[in-house]
Amino acid sequence: MSIGLLGKKIGMTRIYDEDGAMIPVTVIDVSGNTVLQKKTTETDGYNAVQVGYDKQKEKRATKARAGHFKKHNSEPKRYVKEFRFDADLPDNIEDLSASLFEDGQFVDIIGTTKGKGFQGVYRRYNFGGLPAAHGSMMHRRPGSIGAGSTPGRVWKNTKMPGRMGGRRVTVQNLKVVQSRPDDNVLLISGAVPGSKGGYVIIRPAIKKQSPSK
Repeated sequence: MSIGLLGKKIGMTRIYDEDGAMIPVTVIDVSGNTVLQKKTTETDGYNAVQVGYDKQKEKRATKARAGHFKKHNSEPKRYVKEFRFDADLPDNIEDLSASLFEDGQFVDIIGTTKGKGFQGVYRRYNFGGLPAAHGSMMHRRPGSIGAGSTPGRVWKNTKMPGRMGGRRVTVQNLKVVQSRPDDNVLLISGAVPGSKGGYVIIRPAIKKQSPSK
């Protein structure tokens, strides 16, 4: 894995390309990314870079976290993640800004989806529906979930009502429409998981190479 950025989802807007076509984009703020710690196989058993994002009041940080930040000469951060490396750490990893990504590059974005609470199978799995006429008594129910004879049980992974959303997901191969280092924001094509103000991880795409490569 290569170095990435932590960011905050600002919201969605639209921009227009040279041909006048409208492109829906998600705006992600990546200002304030700070390298907290560099880990190596000699000291920690693996190679990684620990990155912190978003300022936090010192009184709100636990003593352990506050001591960690002070040890590495950094102000407290709300969001801390690591980017692992298979090989040795690169030298130029101090400047973590929007310039790390270029226009047209593909990225993978990790975030937490919006929580929808307890939902039925219609909303959770988009079931087609059962008879809705008078006397049916089924309507929005899931229907049969298993047989009464062999095997006489409900199979694992049966689609049933339950908690929806609030999961950590990765959306792959999203395109960086514009990288704006002056504003320290990235404009990502399409939707990004999570609500406004939610934290996300932006890393170079694993399955698609950047244009320069």
